[in-house]
Amino acid sequence: MTADKLPDFVLPFEVKPLGIRGRVVRLGPVIDDILARHDYPPPVSGLLAQGVALTALLGSAMKFEGKFILQTKTDGPVSMLVADYVAPNGVRGTARFATPAALEGLNEKQLLGGGYLAMTVDQGANMERYQGIVPLGDNTLADAAHTYFMQSEQIPTRLRLAAGPLSVKGDKAAHWRAGAILIQHLPREGGMSAIPHSSGDVPEGHEENVSEHDDWVKARLLLDTVEDHELLDPTLSAEELLYRLYHEDGVTVYPAAQLARHCTCSAGAVETMLKNFTAEERAGMVQDGEIAVTCEFCSTRYSFSPSQFA
Repeated sequence: MTADKLPDFVLPFEVKPLGIRGRVVRLGPVIDDILARHDYPPPVSGLLAQGVALTALLGSAMKFEGKFILQTKTDGPVSMLVADYVAPNGVRGTARFATPAALEGLNEKQLLGGGYLAMTVDQGANMERYQGIVPLGDNTLADAAHTYFMQSEQIPTRLRLAAGPLSVKGDKAAHWRAGAILIQHLPREGGMSAIPHSSGDVPEGHEENVSEHDDWVKARLLLDTVEDHELLDPTLSAEELLYRLYHEDGVTVYPAAQLARHCTCSAGAVETMLKNFTAEERAGMVQDGEIAVTCEFCSTRYSFSPSQFA
């Protein structure tokens, strides 16, 4: 399906003469829905929207049924971001942060503070998990992702992230959007890897000294010209953006995949979790005659009577 038919999607592409492949992610109603369920302050919404876009960008590269998880843990005002992508197309996210007053006037690096970014691939039960961890320090989310690919994958990679509220004529409420674009230099043999692995070895068939290859330099310099509004503007199609960037060399786009909000919570799952607590622990959870649990991801509230666990 073409990307212009979908409001939320990931679009793979290739610029064969330059030896690069990449993906574009656009999130509209999906990210607006995720954020609306939490009523986060704008700085937190912006960070989480970028995190969800980055998660979709990397998770959609999986060639198997599994889960890609992105998590930050820091000493900054936004102490934690968690986003995951569940094949074939589900995304969600949540954040923890200090008081709104502590967020005022801070840029992305200051909001995150010092800590780490972890990227995990969960292939399911009885399968090995892969995880890559990079420090945040004085980095943005995009900076940390670049550091991961440089140090662990050793695959030349460039990406851009953007997020922000969009005002629509006739609608008083602003609606959030997020966008991302990634390119990687292809090995002479084999495919692209945008998923963390446990090993930092250079993938078989990859050219180790391509970081300053003329084709790669041209590809990344062109990508660096992308502005935030170009990733967010719904009137500018992803195909048109790619044409603007790489029309001289010719860009090939592949069928777009739709993205959707998902959540794994359910009344049954929460009830099973509560049964694992002792009677004394559940007694301590009772308020106003009920045990209430709210999902951190989708804010759905589940209510149970203490007598259900008698």
